[in-house]
Amino acid sequence: MKNINIGLIGFGTIGCGVIKLLQNNEKLIEKKLGARLILRKIADIDITTSRPVRVNKNILTTDAREIIRDGNIDIVIELMGGYEPARTFILEAIAQGKQVVTANKALLAVHGNEIFSIAEKKKIDIGFEASVGGTIPIIRTLKESLIANNIKSIYGIMNGTANFILTKMTDEGKDFAVVLKEAQKLGYAEADPTYDIEGVDTAHKLAITLSLAYGCKVKLDDIYREGISEISQQDVIFARELDYRIKLLAIAILHNGMVEARIHPTMINSGHLLANVNRNYNAFHLIGDASGPVFLYGQGAGMMPTASAVVSDIIDISRNILEGVTGCIPLRTQKEKTMGDINLMPMDNIETKYYFRFSAVDRPGVLSKISGILGENNISIATVIQKARKEDGAVPVVMTTYKAKEKNIRKALKKIDKLDILLDKTILIRIEDEMV
Repeated sequence: MKNINIGLIGFGTIGCGVIKLLQNNEKLIEKKLGARLILRKIADIDITTSRPVRVNKNILTTDAREIIRDGNIDIVIELMGGYEPARTFILEAIAQGKQVVTANKALLAVHGNEIFSIAEKKKIDIGFEASVGGTIPIIRTLKESLIANNIKSIYGIMNGTANFILTKMTDEGKDFAVVLKEAQKLGYAEADPTYDIEGVDTAHKLAITLSLAYGCKVKLDDIYREGISEISQQDVIFARELDYRIKLLAIAILHNGMVEARIHPTMINSGHLLANVNRNYNAFHLIGDASGPVFLYGQGAGMMPTASAVVSDIIDISRNILEGVTGCIPLRTQKEKTMGDINLMPMDNIETKYYFRFSAVDRPGVLSKISGILGENNISIATVIQKARKEDGAVPVVMTTYKAKEKNIRKALKKIDKLDILLDKTILIRIEDEMV
């Protein structure tokens, strides 16, 4: 039986998960692949700390280039994360003719165009299923299952930390700061949670997803992004009263050759599947012009779910090695040389529904002043909720709108927030309640 030799760069949580899966399911993998996967070497800056898996100490090294330069290693797995030296190691591995598997979403979102272009020219396969959605096969779905479809829309819950926080706020009535500390204690959130709660991690994943869905190159900074740090318990309560749940949603919608791409807290009808994706789970709701709605759900992170996706890439690439082929399926959904820049719709031009929460003084004429400015900007009010005055003297006033243009919303709120009847900045949350 033929051996496929593997080198692993990154002996952290996911790396340990990959080793554990290769060890526990060794016979199953051999049977399905028809070859043995041999972990020849592991590189990490720390090879002394105890890990939850056992490996031969002779295969450990602190020099990743021992893996890259080893002529017997067929596949290099990069699980160290970050931009550098991960980018350099992957490019060096490609130059050495080694196939590559990575889970590095940040790297691919920022440097993917360079890496994929070089890999295609060198006839190197890159597996990156674990970079988006953990164990959820969103990348294979876009590259293979839905390849003949125009992707009309994608709605995704792509960050488990943010989803965990919003779920706890909704179901247990806890404030954002309290739940964030709980998430950190449980290991769902980092000590510095910025990437998760401010939508940066989601933006990395959406950038990769967009490139696959629309066969175009994407610049990360061109994607509109808002986080969840300003969501309060008041907004969660009002959302429930309006029959919505709040999720950090990644959205892509195709409009006659242009793509609307945005990430922000979103109110979703409580009966929709996405509204009921809770805790640290992820989900993707896609609509293809031929397929219709497709819903993918599962663990978006974690040691073993992510390891499952990494090992699936290893097996796919190993099958190609056994057949002596590469590039049977393009690295993304089409050849790199045919991919132009994505045509993103300016955020000012998008149209959706909106939720506003105003902190107003207890004075006659408040509603008329606010509604007057909204009307001047072609914004129609759908519902109004006004509550009793709070202890600080503020009166919470909530309005939802019919579909309006973002540019008009921004213009109206800029004027409204200058009114002397308001005690604080207006809270805005977009509403998506027309998903199939």
